[in-house]
Amino acid sequence: MNTVSTSLSTYIREAVCIALKEDIGDGDVTAQLCESKPVHASIISREAAILCGRHWVDETFRQLDASIKTHWSCNDGDQIENGQTVCVISGNAPEILSGERTALNFLQSLSGTATIANQYASKLDGTSTQLLDTRKTIPGLRQAQKYAVTCGGGKNHRMGLFDAYLIKENHISACGSISNAIAKAQSQHPELKVEVEVETIAQLDEAISCGADIALLDNFDLDDVSRAVKNADGKIKLEVSGGITLENIQNFAQRGIDYISVGALTKHLKAIDFSMLFE
Repeated sequence: MNTVSTSLSTYIREAVCIALKEDIGDGDVTAQLCESKPVHASIISREAAILCGRHWVDETFRQLDASIKTHWSCNDGDQIENGQTVCVISGNAPEILSGERTALNFLQSLSGTATIANQYASKLDGTSTQLLDTRKTIPGLRQAQKYAVTCGGGKNHRMGLFDAYLIKENHISACGSISNAIAKAQSQHPELKVEVEVETIAQLDEAISCGADIALLDNFDLDDVSRAVKNADGKIKLEVSGGITLENIQNFAQRGIDYISVGALTKHLKAIDFSMLFE
C-alpha cells in the first residue's frame, strides 16, 4: 500500500473531518432508518482509470466507526478497469451508508486527477522531460490533488507561495526588473530555488546572467522553445507552460526542455465514476 507522510496524514484527517461535517451535519436521518447490522459493500469502478484516494476512503470510515474494515484489491497509482471491484467494505450498515458519498467523492475526484496526469505523463515516455502540476487546484484540496498527480506519474511543482520563488510578470514590474527581483530573492532566501517567468529570449538571457535556477517559458511557440534551449545550453533549467495539450505536449518535450507544467491536471477535473453496492 502507498505510504504517506505525517503531514499528509494530518491533512487527510482534517479534510475528511470537514467533508463529513458538511455532509452529515447533526446526523444522517436516512441512515437512521436502516437496521444496525453487519454488511459487506463493494466499491466498483464504472470506467477505466488510475486509482487514487485509498487513504481518504479509509479515513472516512475510520472516523465514522473504527471497526469498519476496508479490503482493497489495488493500490493508488494502479490501472483499474471498467467493472472492477476495487474495495470491499465490512461493517455496520448505517455507518457505511453515512460515509458512502464522502468516500466516493474523494475517490472519484482524486482518481480523475491521477488519470489525466497519467495521460499527459505517458506522452513524455522516451523523453527526459518531467510533467509538473501547478497551483491551479481546487481550494482546500491542493495536497490531495498534488498527491494524485504523483500517482498518475507526474511531479509536484512548488506546493505554495512559501517553498520556492516563481517571479512572474507582475513581480518583475513591482521590483523594477528581472535582475532586481532575482537579487532580492537570492538575498532574502538563498536556500530556495528561483524561477523566473520569461516572455522573450532577451528576458531568458537576463535570467541566465543573473543566476536564476529555472526559466519558465510562457506561451513560447516551438521555434522559440528551440532557440531557448540553444541559448540556455544547460546553464539553466527550462520549463514550458501555456497552451499545452495532449496533442502537442510531445512536440515541446522533443525540443529538449526539462519540465512541462500543465494547469489542466488539477483545474479541469473530470471525476471517475464509482459506485458502492451492498452484497
